[in-house]
Amino acid sequence: MTNWSTRFFLRRKRLKRKFKMFETGSKPIRKRSDAWYEVESAEDILADILSRVPIKSLLAFKSVSKQWRRLIESSTFIKLQLRWSLEKPNYLIYPYMDGLVNLYQTKGNGEIIEKITLFGCEDIYALSLLCSCNGLLCFINYPFVPDSNRELVYLIDFDIRICNPATHEVYLLPKGSPSEKKISIGVAFGPKPWEYKVFRFFHPKYDSDDIKCEVYSSITGSWRGIGDVQYCPIGILYCPLGSNHVYVNGKIYWFLPEEGDIITPGSILSVDIEENFKVISLPDEVTAHAFLVDLEGFLSLVAVYDDDQVVDVWILHDSNESNWEKKCSDYVPFSCVDSINFVAARKTEIFFITSDQYLIYNLDNGTWTELDFEDDFESNLPVVLPYTESLLPCNGILGSEREHNN
Repeated sequence: MTNWSTRFFLRRKRLKRKFKMFETGSKPIRKRSDAWYEVESAEDILADILSRVPIKSLLAFKSVSKQWRRLIESSTFIKLQLRWSLEKPNYLIYPYMDGLVNLYQTKGNGEIIEKITLFGCEDIYALSLLCSCNGLLCFINYPFVPDSNRELVYLIDFDIRICNPATHEVYLLPKGSPSEKKISIGVAFGPKPWEYKVFRFFHPKYDSDDIKCEVYSSITGSWRGIGDVQYCPIGILYCPLGSNHVYVNGKIYWFLPEEGDIITPGSILSVDIEENFKVISLPDEVTAHAFLVDLEGFLSLVAVYDDDQVVDVWILHDSNESNWEKKCSDYVPFSCVDSINFVAARKTEIFFITSDQYLIYNLDNGTWTELDFEDDFESNLPVVLPYTESLLPCNGILGSEREHNN
C-alpha cells in the first residue's frame, strides 16, 4: 500500500477501536468515532473517498469488511473510480522480452510509479502490446505449435488477450476464423466503458485477394462475421512491435497502405462501434515514420520526415470530414539514422521512443524533454501507451450485468 493509503487504513482501525471503547464504557473521543461511522453509513461519501485511492490499495481494502468489499466490487463504484482515474492518466511502457511481461507505469517526467508483472503471461512467445483504453490492454502473440512450421504460424494467426494490469486479470479470446494470409485487428471500446469489440481482418483463401472481417463482442462472448470488406489495414508485421491502430471517441483508425508500397501509409480506414467503415484522406504525403494518436480526444497524425529531420503534427477535428489542421511543425532532436520504435500521446504531449532515446514533446511550449530509463530496463523494442488504472473486468461484463445474463 502507498503511504497515504496505509495511513488511511490505520486511521480507520483506530476509529473502530475508539467506537468499541464507547460501547464498553471507556472514555472515547466520541466525535471522531461518530463522524467516521456516519461516513461509512453514507456510502456515497465513502465511495467518493475510496474512488481516489490506487487500485493496489483498493484490492487490499476489500478485506477490511464485507461492506467495503461489496462497495468496491459494485458497478457504481467501478464507474466512479474510472471517472476519477481518467482525469490523471500516466504512461505504460512495455519493453519487449521473451518469456517475461513487465509493465512500467510512468509519469510524464520519467518517474516510474510501479513495475507490474502480468501473471499468466509467462513464457508466451512474441507477446506484443496493441492498445490501451480505460485500464484495459490488448496483447497479441503468434502461437508456437510444436512440430509445425513456425514461420507459417507466425504469418497467419495470433492469440488475442485482454488484460487489466492493475487487477492482474488476463482473458484469452476464443479463436477466430482460419486465415491463409496475415491478419490485422483493432479494438473499439463502447458503448459502455467496459464493453468492447475486436475487429479482425482475414483472408480465407491463400490464392485470393478476398478480405473478410469478423467482430468479437464482449457482450456475446463470440465472433460474428460481417462479410467481405474492400480494404485491409497495414498488417502488424509492417508496423512497430506494438499498435497499428488507435481508438478515438468511438472509432478505430488504421493506416491503409499506399498503392504499390505495403509499408507507407496512403490513407486511413475508420470503423465505428456500429460497424460503419469509412476512408479518410491524409493531409500530406507521409513516410513510413507516421503514427496515429489521440490528442485531447481528436484523431491526430504524427509524421516524421527523415530528410529534413522535422516532425509535423496534424489534428482532425471532425472525423466525418478530411479537413486536417496542422497543429505544429518542429525539428526533432534525434538523427535520421535512429529508428522510431513508437509514438504515443497524452493530453498535450507526445512521447517518442527511438532506438536510443525516450523523448517527450510538449505541444504547448514546443519543448523536448529526454527521459532516462537506462537503469530501469533494457531498451528492447519498447512500446508506450497512455494508461489509466481501473477495476474494469477483462471479459467486458460488470457484476450486475453478469447476474442479469445468468
